[in-house]
Amino acid sequence: GCTDIICCIFFIVAIVGYVAVGILAWTHGDPRKVIYPTDSLGQYCGQGKLEKQPLLFYFNMMKCASPMVLLEFQCPTPQVCVEKCPDRTLTLVTAIGNAQDWEYYKSYCRADPGAKVLVDILQKKLCPAYLISSKPFLQRCFPSIGKKGDVITVGDQETFNDGDKMRDAKDLVAGMKNATIVMEGRQVAMKIFEDYTKSWYWILICLLIAVVLSLIFIVLLRYLAGIMVWVMIFMVIAVVAGGIAHCSIKYVNLKDTPGSNITLQQLGFQPDFSVYLHIRQSWLAFIIILAILEVIIIILLIFLRKRIRIAVELMKEASRAVGYVMSSLFYPIFTFLLLTIVIAYWGVTAVFLSTSSEPVYKVFNETDCLHARQTCDPENFTLSTMKRDCPRSECLFAFYGGETPYHKYLVVLQFYNVFLFFWCANFVTALGQMTLAGAFASYYWAPNKPNDMPAYPLCASLGRSLRYHTGSLAFGSLILAIVQIIRVLLEYIDHKLKGAENKFAKFLLCCLKCCFWCLEKFIKFLNRNAYIMVAIYGKNFCRSARDAFFLLMRNVIRVVVLDKVTDFILFLGKLLIVGLTVLVGSYLIAHGFFSVYAMCVDTLFLCFCEDLERNDGSAARPYRMTTELCDILMKDADAARTPTSRDETMQLTAPDKTMEN
Repeated sequence: GCTDIICCIFFIVAIVGYVAVGILAWTHGDPRKVIYPTDSLGQYCGQGKLEKQPLLFYFNMMKCASPMVLLEFQCPTPQVCVEKCPDRTLTLVTAIGNAQDWEYYKSYCRADPGAKVLVDILQKKLCPAYLISSKPFLQRCFPSIGKKGDVITVGDQETFNDGDKMRDAKDLVAGMKNATIVMEGRQVAMKIFEDYTKSWYWILICLLIAVVLSLIFIVLLRYLAGIMVWVMIFMVIAVVAGGIAHCSIKYVNLKDTPGSNITLQQLGFQPDFSVYLHIRQSWLAFIIILAILEVIIIILLIFLRKRIRIAVELMKEASRAVGYVMSSLFYPIFTFLLLTIVIAYWGVTAVFLSTSSEPVYKVFNETDCLHARQTCDPENFTLSTMKRDCPRSECLFAFYGGETPYHKYLVVLQFYNVFLFFWCANFVTALGQMTLAGAFASYYWAPNKPNDMPAYPLCASLGRSLRYHTGSLAFGSLILAIVQIIRVLLEYIDHKLKGAENKFAKFLLCCLKCCFWCLEKFIKFLNRNAYIMVAIYGKNFCRSARDAFFLLMRNVIRVVVLDKVTDFILFLGKLLIVGLTVLVGSYLIAHGFFSVYAMCVDTLFLCFCEDLERNDGSAARPYRMTTELCDILMKDADAARTPTSRDETMQLTAPDKTMEN
């Protein structure tokens, strides 16, 4: 039957609302506002009548050093769209005296200056007071800054004339930094896209190699799991031992070094941590810590060697299960496509929401002005009282906003967009986990493997998950999304409080971030196992989460050993594949394949724990595990618990947890 129906209804309503928000944003938004630069009148460079003028030119780049730039993302200086950036350094005074230079200079004016009256041109800000040799960058003209030794230069000169006096080239640096601060993210994205377009075929080849290597690694795990596990364990022991030897050598070498015998207490806290590496006591502490770690690892290996054998055998069993459900290896592609849709919808909606506001113009003035930063209308500004009170002021495009109810709730809509993104992304991930869990559970509980398995176990599991358990998936995803959105808000608050001096507030915020990070990890772990139990028994989310949690707590040692061993092996496999292909994307591919394998291991482990508690190997209640797995597990089970405790466990679990055929 269907589970968590109420949450299913809420999820459907939220999705409908999400679509409505997207339609509303697409109706009002204009993505050109983030793609193309805008001049002082809010016109797009390279679009419409300015199609042949794709670059933005700043009259006075030094004005961009104003803190106002960081508040409103617009320099308080006139900006015009130009065909190309200036390739020479000129002043207005010099250009007016030369016909050829004046003709070149006028192409950087925002209106035809008409008569060559210098005072009128500067007062009306029709033309820049000077031109500096510049280069296009992010569709904007930035001065050609260079260095001669330690001296900043512009156009190979250490100084430039701003039409009033000689200035140092370094005065331009602050303005350039502020002018580009809001475009850095787009610059990185464009650079990545450019690199991919140039070398896409090599990237594709490397990704295909990563796919092949991932498949080979999974096949090797089936036949060489025991050898691989023990080799990697001994590699860890060897690495720790090497660390102890290295620290010992450092400790001995610093014996006669002046100042190395000072204690850590005398040194106190130092922001430069490299200072501690010159103190003998630091290396002694490293030796002690690594030695303790080495002893702990060896002791654990001695006492848990049988359980490591269980983990190895379970990994072999997982390989057999994956072999019978080969389509599961390619299921991450389906999950990836769904996540791509979710991310694309969120990204497009976010862009349209952020660009659905109207252009706002404000008064900018170089000197004190009563109307500074007040809203103005550029069309009639020259005849307004603002212009009369502040003759040297300008009505310039400031940012995009609005006063309508829609514009007032844009922040709320953006928050809803982010929250639904987390909810939908977690839902897609949960759907993949439950689908894989159902497919692998059908393998484990089949009395005669693989004959008693469904014809298409993956498709059958996907159908059950969507038909009956959409509510449970939405419930678990909602809990995780709430925690994640709280973490995002905490990160935002932390960013805002970076310059604050309140130490207690910083400490409290740090504690909250740490707690919610741990909570998110725990919920992910609990959700994953809850989805496995839902896939097996079809119970609701809360009951499945409870059953999974207590089942794992009754087998906590097995959980720790199994989880760490399998995670370590798969992590090393990912690193191996990344190292061979030298491509970050290959890690995602390896993670996709190994996530299937890890889900298989987790599912079989929960099924194994259930099998031990519900069955006793008799004819009436036979074990569902394979013979190979049963041989090694039974030896461990008999050694781990007494017959009486096992019988008591069976009596406690039998009345209300009998298996259904």
